[in-house]
Amino acid sequence: MIEIENISKSYTMGDNVVHALRGVSLRIEDGDFVAIMGPSGSGKSTLTHILGLLDVPSGGSYKLNGQEIAGLSEDDLAVLRRDEIGFIFQQFNLLPRMSAVENVALPLLYSHKDVGNLPQELMEKVGLGPRSGHRPNELSGGQQQRVAIARALVNRPKMILADEPTGNLDSTSEREIMATLRELNDQGITVVIVTHEEEIGEQARRLIRMRDGVIQSDTRKEEFQASKLRQPLVGERFASDAATPPPALWREWLEHFIQGYRTLAANKIRTALSMLGILIGVAAVVAMLALGRGARSAIEKQLSSLGSNLLVLRPGSIRLGGVSQTAGTTTRLTSEDANTIKNELPAVKAVVPTVQGRAQVTYQDKNWSTQVLGVTPQYAEVHDSNPSLGHFFTDDDVQTRQRVAIIGMTIVRQLFGEQNPIGENIKINKVSFQVIGIAPEKGATGFRDQDEVVIIPLNTAMYRLLGKEYVDSIDIEVGDSKDLDATQDKVKDLMNSRKHIAPSQEDAMQIRNMADLQAALSQSSKTMSALLAAIAAISLVVGGIGIMNIMLVSVTERTKEIGLRKAIGARRRDILMQFLAESVVVSSIGGTAGIILGWSTTVLLSAFSGWVTEVSLDSIILSFGFSAFIGIVFGIYPARKASQLHPIDALRFE
Repeated sequence: MIEIENISKSYTMGDNVVHALRGVSLRIEDGDFVAIMGPSGSGKSTLTHILGLLDVPSGGSYKLNGQEIAGLSEDDLAVLRRDEIGFIFQQFNLLPRMSAVENVALPLLYSHKDVGNLPQELMEKVGLGPRSGHRPNELSGGQQQRVAIARALVNRPKMILADEPTGNLDSTSEREIMATLRELNDQGITVVIVTHEEEIGEQARRLIRMRDGVIQSDTRKEEFQASKLRQPLVGERFASDAATPPPALWREWLEHFIQGYRTLAANKIRTALSMLGILIGVAAVVAMLALGRGARSAIEKQLSSLGSNLLVLRPGSIRLGGVSQTAGTTTRLTSEDANTIKNELPAVKAVVPTVQGRAQVTYQDKNWSTQVLGVTPQYAEVHDSNPSLGHFFTDDDVQTRQRVAIIGMTIVRQLFGEQNPIGENIKINKVSFQVIGIAPEKGATGFRDQDEVVIIPLNTAMYRLLGKEYVDSIDIEVGDSKDLDATQDKVKDLMNSRKHIAPSQEDAMQIRNMADLQAALSQSSKTMSALLAAIAAISLVVGGIGIMNIMLVSVTERTKEIGLRKAIGARRRDILMQFLAESVVVSSIGGTAGIILGWSTTVLLSAFSGWVTEVSLDSIILSFGFSAFIGIVFGIYPARKASQLHPIDALRFE
């Protein structure tokens, strides 16, 4: 089974070179029972580690089942260890967070063999069936070693390597372990045991003594007859298992996630603290994005109330004799100007001449100072202001200067409370008006409350209430947004022509493009949202650094566990996936909790501060995805560090 020739192993310690093995040659037959003895420093453990593929020789040839192992990669050696060799360690090396039967089944995580109920069967075989659900700290030393034996058998290896398996046991447990090993050998499994105890070595069929890195003696104590070997302890050898297809990648990842979750659950306080940074970061991102999105929605809603594709024409200021005159000094706007714009520019959909002013509104014993707008009926469509209750006035009402009014919700609340104002009479600057409609509620923009308004017919406002002969502005709605800029230029040219304004007086007419204003405000809102999200994301990065620190500590604390996993067949990829999975578990659970906290925060902000918030599915997916990404990015270095540990160095780590 094993053939080594002229094997040497040396270690460099500072300026000194220590020769642990010096030209060792050895053959071990399949099914033999070999004990390797020698004092401390004789090289027996080093030889066993090389035989078990945990370490590689500095020189020489090693053939396992006729295959030369020199030059094989670490992953290739891991596969050979997994399929051919079972290890029994002096320190047992059982994982404390797993039950006994779960420790037995651990090698199956890497071999992916379908063995049915074999782990439990092995627990029965070693006499620990009733103790299967107990954790290692609930078992005696002898019981823990028997669990380790069952674990070594679960992949049905051809060889068992036992390094001082009775060194930490009492005499009774020692006899039980040796009887078990002898029975395994009787069942056809090759057993190689390392010991320094004479009574243990005498129980082997073959005794090899070492000193100073060389074999001093090799004694056959019992005649070896391969033809008398019987079948393995449980079931058939895995001759057919080599054809077992590997599991789907998602199933492999799932196993590592489950392992990662259980590992993290064993250190709840530390795990919770490492999650805290991610939790706060995700909650901040969700809340900030919700605030930014809510603010943008509120702005868009308020801007839509101003009208879409809208140009606002106002009289500007001109310079006479080098002195700037006030707006409208020589340029006045009239209703006829509005009609001309509508008639001569085909792209114009509607025009609304407007006058405005402040007035005192009274109803019974209540009064309120508010803004009064004098407009034409087209105002309702241009500004999306069709009454939520009642109706708008008509062109006839404008021409006949009817005293009718549409009032905003703020006026309704201040003057009427819960009373329906439709049909009631109010006084505006002591002039009586009948309420015929309630304007839709639009909220506040900056320092202006859009619902604090009274809308009356244009001519009524100009000639009966405010005493104005000219309109203050003309709202121009363009049918297609593509025509906004061209129409703006045409309106300016038209008015300059009508008012005989010289080209040098460019400021005589002012035209405000509301689409530009909307775009600027929307862009500002988006920029603010991105800024808030970026600030919140900083805490995610800080949380990621916390995860990396925790995982680095975990790698150091679990170095021996990593060595054990490699000894039972874990490849570098398996260790990398395990630690990455743990990082992702931390960040995912923290991310989920952060989403809940962030959403709760937005609800509280909306309820108690009145801020508009809007949690979107996009922000949740973004936050969760980013938290998982942080876990992967900051988990790669610790995971890679763990995967690159050499198995024997990891097992010796203190």
